[in-house]
Amino acid sequence: MPDREVLGVAVALYRSADVIGDCLSSLLASRDANLRVVLADNASPDDTCAAVRAWARDNLAPHDFAEAESGEIGRAQAWLTLLHLPANGGFAHATNRALELLMADAQIAHFWLLNPDCVADPGAAAAYIHTARQGPYALIGGRTLYVDPPGMIQSDGGRVSRWTGVCTSLGAGRRHPETPPPGERSLDYVSGANCLASRVFVERAGLMDEGYFLYYEEVDWAQHRGDLPLRLAPAAIARHHGGSAIGSGTHRRRASPLSLYWNHRSRMRYLARHNPLALPLAWLWALAKAGQLLIAGDARGNRAVIAAIMGRRQPT
Repeated sequence: MPDREVLGVAVALYRSADVIGDCLSSLLASRDANLRVVLADNASPDDTCAAVRAWARDNLAPHDFAEAESGEIGRAQAWLTLLHLPANGGFAHATNRALELLMADAQIAHFWLLNPDCVADPGAAAAYIHTARQGPYALIGGRTLYVDPPGMIQSDGGRVSRWTGVCTSLGAGRRHPETPPPGERSLDYVSGANCLASRVFVERAGLMDEGYFLYYEEVDWAQHRGDLPLRLAPAAIARHHGGSAIGSGTHRRRASPLSLYWNHRSRMRYLARHNPLALPLAWLWALAKAGQLLIAGDARGNRAVIAAIMGRRQPT
C-alpha cells in the first residue's frame, strides 16, 4: 500500500500472552491504512514474546516481522517489530521506546497508542487518519468500549480535577452508538489505551514522563500540548478488556491493590507537578478512599493507598 499514509502503532506489552494475538489480528484487518506496528515488551515473565512470534509465524510473511533489542539504532521497517526491553520500566517507558523507533522514520507523522488488550475495529485506523487530516492537533481520542458488556463506553476522553487530581472518563457506562461524543473543548485528556499523537506534538512536548510507572501518563502529557488542540475521532473504536495485566478497576470489579497503589501514587505526582497547593486536599481525599476500602473489608487495598500517598514502597 505505498500510496497510503503510514500510521505508526505503539503498543506497550507486559504479561500480554493471552490478549496480544487478538490485538494484532485486529490491526492486520485494518482497512484503508498502512500500519507499522512496534510492540515494546517490558521484560514479560510469561509467554508474551513467544505468543507474538507464534502469531507472526501464522499470519505474516517472514520479511514482515522483526525483533530488536533496546538501544539498537535503526527504525521500524517491518510491518511488525518486537522490541525487547531489559526490565519492566512501566507503561510510559515502553511506549516511549516504541515511539522512538517509529519516529526514526520521517514519513510517519501520526502515532497510534493502543493497549495490548484492545481489539480495534477495522475502520479505526482510517478514522484516525481522516480526523488527523482536518488540521493540526496534539492528541486525538478514539472511542474505547468495554469488551464486556458489548456496547458499553469505557472512555471518550476525560476531565481531571484541579484540586484532587481525580479523573472522570466522559461517556463511561453509557451505550454506544446512541451516545454522542462530548465537546472537544470539554476534554483535559484522551485515553492512552486508544489515541493518536501527532509528530508535531511529540517533538514539541517530548515523550511521556517515565516517572509515572502506571496511570496519569497521558493526563500529564496532554497538559503540555500548548496551542495544539485535543480532538476526537468517534469512529476510531477499540474494544478494551481492561486491567488484563495488573487488575485495574472496571465497572465489574474493584481495583487490585497493585492498581490502587500506582493510581494514587501517580495522582499525587501529577498534582505535585501541576497544582502543588492542592496536595493537602488530595491527601485527605485519598485517606477517605482508604477508609472506604477498610470498611468494605479490603485491608490490602487500604494499605496500598496509604503506602502510595506516603511515598512508601508498594506493600506485599
